[in-house]
Amino acid sequence: MNANAPAPGFTETGGTAAAPRRPGLAAWLRLCVCEAKMTARDTAGLVVPFGLPILILLTSASGAGTEIVAYGRSALDLYVLPLVFVMVATLIGVTNMPSFLATYRRTGVLRRLATTPLSPLAVLGAQVAVSFVQAALGIALAYGVAAIFFGARMPVQPWTALGVLLLTMLAMYGVGMVVASASPTPNAAVAIGIIGFLGLGALGGMFGSRDSLPGWLAAVGEALPFGAGVEALSAAWAGLPVEPAHLVGLGVSAVLGAVVAAMFFRWE
Repeated sequence: MNANAPAPGFTETGGTAAAPRRPGLAAWLRLCVCEAKMTARDTAGLVVPFGLPILILLTSASGAGTEIVAYGRSALDLYVLPLVFVMVATLIGVTNMPSFLATYRRTGVLRRLATTPLSPLAVLGAQVAVSFVQAALGIALAYGVAAIFFGARMPVQPWTALGVLLLTMLAMYGVGMVVASASPTPNAAVAIGIIGFLGLGALGGMFGSRDSLPGWLAAVGEALPFGAGVEALSAAWAGLPVEPAHLVGLGVSAVLGAVVAAMFFRWE
């Protein structure tokens, strides 16, 4: 060891070496713009989350829009719209986002970013932010079509509905992070995400009423984020109190998903 070499953490002039400065908000916003451009180039990732819910809406709304169920709201308001909104959040959170993260891991993007001042966590945050905007646009598009062409009404409790929708999206991102952490390849992420989407949807009423399921299985579906999100949104649309069990189910999915992802997610 060279006795004349400066001690670790100190410069030759005797001062403490400055820690590398992390990029600020402007750099993270530029990263979000890059993520948005990459997302926009993924045709399937854009068409499926927007197109499939609109297709479900168009096939279900014509009859449901004129049938008043309760509180001046139609079956379209109370059943179809909550289902379509949760479908958008699930497709983006459980299917799209994990495939992007798995691609970044497979191609070494996260590993290379780990050697730069830009934390890989910033990439994760940018992907979540972009997918969040994508989900918001998909939901706004679905509601616009329903309102303009089928007379959909606003929820009786709009702020409650907005809060439930945000919590539902966080819950789906929690599930998506678990999918990303368990997927060795992008194709595996897509496959697991689709299976997760179909499984959550089947138990949550996407293919028909949960009343046709065995009692215990219907209860499980109502506690999982798809069923809990649909039920909570339907209650907010009707002006009814949201069941605490539904909010707990959504919150547990969001927190548990984040914890599991933090424990098992691999950056390489």
